[in-house]
Amino acid sequence: MVAPSAAPQKAGAGASGGKGWGRGMNFGSVTGTSLTDKARRAASNTARFSQKLLWSTGKAAWIAGTTFLILVVPLIIEMDREQQMVDMESQQAGLLGAPPLPGSPPAVK
Repeated sequence: MVAPSAAPQKAGAGASGGKGWGRGMNFGSVTGTSLTDKARRAASNTARFSQKLLWSTGKAAWIAGTTFLILVVPLIIEMDREQQMVDMESQQAGLLGAPPLPGSPPAVK
């Protein structure tokens, strides 16, 4: 039996009578959960976030490492070869009696 003072509510009006933030939302499931359930959910979300962060960080590190190996290491090797050639030419020029090239170290005698 329905009380005479109770007015019928609109469908989906929720606990706030259809006005404000609570419109159409049911907060009973959130307030009814225990503290341990909330803690487990927070720990699970934190673990999932940490795994995703580590996975993406690992991907970024792999990309940076392979890019370094492919682009920078050959450049370093080529620069070292060039420096060895300049040193050798400078040394040969010093042995032949020609003046050393500008910017090169003096020849060792």
